[in-house]
Amino acid sequence: MGHPQSLPLPATAGIERDRTVKVAFLTKLFGENKALDGVGFEAGRGELVVLLGRSGSGKSTLLRHLNGLEVPTSGQVQVLGEDLSSLTGSSLRRLRSRVGFIFQQFELVPSLTVLENVLTGSLAVVRGPRLGLFGYGKARRLTALEHLETVGLLQLAYQRADTLSGGQQQRVAIARALMQEPEILLADEPVASLDPESSDQVMNLIRDIARSKGLTVVCSLHQVDLALSWADRIVGLRHGKVVLNTLTENMTREEAMGIYGQVEVATITSEFQAIAEELDTPGHRERIARDLATAAATTRAGRKAP
Repeated sequence: MGHPQSLPLPATAGIERDRTVKVAFLTKLFGENKALDGVGFEAGRGELVVLLGRSGSGKSTLLRHLNGLEVPTSGQVQVLGEDLSSLTGSSLRRLRSRVGFIFQQFELVPSLTVLENVLTGSLAVVRGPRLGLFGYGKARRLTALEHLETVGLLQLAYQRADTLSGGQQQRVAIARALMQEPEILLADEPVASLDPESSDQVMNLIRDIARSKGLTVVCSLHQVDLALSWADRIVGLRHGKVVLNTLTENMTREEAMGIYGQVEVATITSEFQAIAEELDTPGHRERIARDLATAAATTRAGRKAP
């Protein structure tokens, strides 16, 4: 039996055909649980791709495969021309240095200043002891300040991270990811804990940075409207399978909602079918009559009891 067919990749207008991410027939098992089931999709340089689906649909697991934090049970993950399953040690670390990651919970060090948190994005290339800000060198400090200016937080560079709002903290996390000078930016539900206004600001910021730097962005979301307004393409996941892979241009909300709604429709339909089949079963009316008689007798007996 051959591999399951992944959904066809649409031509992406205005985006370079240099494929920076290629995933084919990716399956991931955790014990007997199949978290990913034959997943396949590609992303080009400068392309904004949203992984859309419910919690538990496999979005985060898929993202973790794109920087080698998870190893496939089967299938292939190719990032920036490298087959991740063949990389170990220093070669894997070098690849990860080219892939930035923005987390849902920010992952900042509360007691450090904003600038120090941004500088931690360069730890992979810093040598020797790091004694506060001066351990990073003047050039990196200036680069960090430039990234803070990009995300609109230069004036807060020397403020403690735990004094910032949620939206501000996520912008610090974006600046930290940029310290790696990544070619790919991964974002795992980056606005899940933010209010709608802050969510729009953060997502617009990621898009603007990606456009200006030509970054590939793969971002997991569960908000349909945000995905439609932000992404070039949506890859829909349900129960670890790709159920949608299409450009957002001219895509309707109803089409995107199908990623979620088909589950309920299928369940309701199967329930109706089961009821219909039971009604057609010979002797069904007689069984109902016996059940009703038994229930009535039980009720009468209960009333007579002292």
